[in-house]
This record gives sequence, C-alpha cells and structure tokens, in this order.
Amino acid sequence: MFKVILIEDDLMVQEVNRMFVDQVEGFRVLGAASNGLEGIELIEQLKPDLVLVDVFMPNQDGLETLKQIRAKGYEVDVIAITAASDMDTVRTFLQQGAFDYIMKPFKFERMKKALENYRSFRLQVRKKQNISQEELDGILFQKELDEQPDLPKGLNAVTLKKVISYLSSNDFPISAEEVAEGVGIARVTARRYLEYLEKCGKVIIDIQYGGIGRPVNRYIFQK
Repeated sequence: MFKVILIEDDLMVQEVNRMFVDQVEGFRVLGAASNGLEGIELIEQLKPDLVLVDVFMPNQDGLETLKQIRAKGYEVDVIAITAASDMDTVRTFLQQGAFDYIMKPFKFERMKKALENYRSFRLQVRKKQNISQEELDGILFQKELDEQPDLPKGLNAVTLKKVISYLSSNDFPISAEEVAEGVGIARVTARRYLEYLEKCGKVIIDIQYGGIGRPVNRYIFQK
C-alpha cells in the first residue's frame, strides 16, 4: 500500500483528489495540507511514499515545497497537480525530480494512469539490486509506450522503445541515418519511426543546410 499526502489549498479540489486516489488499488491518502509549510510538517510526521502537490498556494507554493523536500532529503516522490501550464514551471518541476505533472482540469483516468505508472516504477525498482540498460529503458520509457498503444501498421513497440532510447541518449540533433545505424535498422524504417514520433510531438525536426545538396533533417527528442 503506497501512502499518499495531498498538498492543496482548495478544499473542494483536495476532496476530489482524495476520492480519485482512494479509487486506485494500492494507494491510500494519509492526510492533507492546505499549503507547503503544513505539507512539510505532514511529510515529517507521516513519512509518505508519494506527495501530490499544487503550485499556487498561500504561505508556501508547490515549487518551494518541492525544493525543500529535496534539500531535506526526504525519501518521497512528488506528482504536481496544478493549473500552471507555462513551460518554465513544467520544466522546473521536472528538473527538481517530479515524477509526473498533471494539469487542471483533469479526469480520473489521467490520475489513475499517473498512479499506475508510479506503482509499476516503484515495484520494478524495489525488486532489483542491479539493473541492465535494457531493463532501465523499459521502466523509463514505459510511459511513452503506454500513451501510444495503437501503433501504425508496420511499427512495433519494441523497436519504438529502442529508437526512443537512442534519441534520448543524445543531446544533439541526429539524422535518420544515424538512428538507423545506432538502433540496427534500415534507414527507411528509422525514418518511419521518426516521422511517427514527430507527429506525436515526441521529437522536433532541425533542418540543417550544408554545402551542395539537399538539406538534412535532424531530430531532437523532447525529454
């Protein structure tokens, strides 16, 4: 049973979140706080596994609360649940180690998926003392695969995971030819996966113009 704390200043939203969490098997809400200061006190007292935190709150907001959680070394994971949709806030939360980021308003299915992904991650990590790269990739990129269960004809989830893993391991734009060589597939096949990921918003295209000849499309994975 994963123990959960809610940090949310809106009592109605707090109650809805409590109801959603309690409907997901394996999760139980231990308590709730109306701001970050109270939330930190609850974390110290109850030692939860997971905290669901809002961003905009009086006295202490969610981002400062997350920074304090990390600074104090609490062994607790965090999912942001907020109306904040600007990329600076999203990026900062993820950089600070938030497991997921849910934007209000949201439906129960989105909360359920976040908690199920978290449960799967924790259970897989708990079983292992050491882990291979392939096993780690399976955990890290399961979310991407879950979100795209119905692949176009000719594409498969295993190869897609390999393409995502290769793209994410490079911090610079790479071509379809480089992806094909790195993954071990034909260039035309690599291009199909890259086009699919571009349509899904998982990669962006960087068109590079060199000397004589056609421009080259290079791809950047959206981490």
